[in-house]
Amino acid sequence: MEKNIIFFDNASTTKLDERVFKSMVDFLQENYGNPSSMHDLGQKASEAIENARNDVANLIDAKEDEIYFTSCATESNNMALWGIARAYKEKGNHIVTSSIEHYSILNPLKEMQKEGWEITILPVDNNGFVDPNDVKKAINKKTVLVSIMHANNEIGTIQKINEISKIVKEAGIIFHSDCVGTAGIIPLNVDELGFDCISFSAQQMYGPKGIAALYLKKGVKIKPLLLGGVQERGRRAGTENVPAIVGFGVASKIAKEEMAANVKKVTNLRDKLFNGIIEKIEKVKLNGHASQRLPGNLHLSFEYIEGESIILLLNNEGIAASSGSSCASHALKSSHVLSAINVPPALANGSILFSLGKFNTQEEVEKVINVLPKIVEKLRKMSPLCN
Repeated sequence: MEKNIIFFDNASTTKLDERVFKSMVDFLQENYGNPSSMHDLGQKASEAIENARNDVANLIDAKEDEIYFTSCATESNNMALWGIARAYKEKGNHIVTSSIEHYSILNPLKEMQKEGWEITILPVDNNGFVDPNDVKKAINKKTVLVSIMHANNEIGTIQKINEISKIVKEAGIIFHSDCVGTAGIIPLNVDELGFDCISFSAQQMYGPKGIAALYLKKGVKIKPLLLGGVQERGRRAGTENVPAIVGFGVASKIAKEEMAANVKKVTNLRDKLFNGIIEKIEKVKLNGHASQRLPGNLHLSFEYIEGESIILLLNNEGIAASSGSSCASHALKSSHVLSAINVPPALANGSILFSLGKFNTQEEVEKVINVLPKIVEKLRKMSPLCN
């Protein structure tokens, strides 16, 4: 019999909301038509996609025809970078980003650099903030795109987006943001925050994996990554994943309606966990800004021990946590985010991320508070670094 898992890895993915699952089943079994087909099954699928598009747009206070569905946030980020940059190539070849972006931003930019694009990677301070003045200084006559994430998926710091977007807008440049960590989690109004384009995903808001979206403000040009049919108004070819899109729509609607309650609950659980840990364990460092951070994010560094060892021992207790970005967890590299905020390498290696969600409970938090000190004590006794 499988043990009950306490899932504190919600930054990597989230449990599917039962209401979302139920909405998808019909489009897996009964209404399985291709939305490009003209018969009734096809048209029902097409109508379901447009209903979902409306709910996804409402989540971020956008218009329906500004939403394009993709397969994942990585595709959305790649599409934004390649697509927008190529569409504005006649204006310049310079892109500005930050040192703590997800690899689905940084790695495409490395490839673009090989093709002749000039890339400026801005530093961050020890809390993970991009200095808006650095953005202003980096922009030049060749700049066509600025891409700064809304909140960091590892350390949880929420950027000063209004200040940054104002600078970018005054320069007449397109502003993209990776909003995977914030859409459906905290309030996000694309017009109020000054975004021209954002990437976001269903799986972080209790929706299905394999479905994401790109918001593209009306009037912003983009070239497609995938060429073929005319799906997504010619911006993204390929047969639509109807069940997942339907689930994304329902997840977005639920997230909008329940956001305030979820933020309050998850923030309280996170603070309870943090206070319990620092009360019982010495030499623990919080990474990221103490208050300007995602509600469920608790990124900690423990002196003298390895984070991976903590994660494995927690797993033995039925507790799932993470070492940081799930996309980098198999690369056996130190976190580029922790390096960017000047966490010493030895301390960075002792880091773990607890990311809490709406399905977590007080009892689960209490179990971690009881189990973790014993694990840390055991590992420190074994560590040659700890006297």
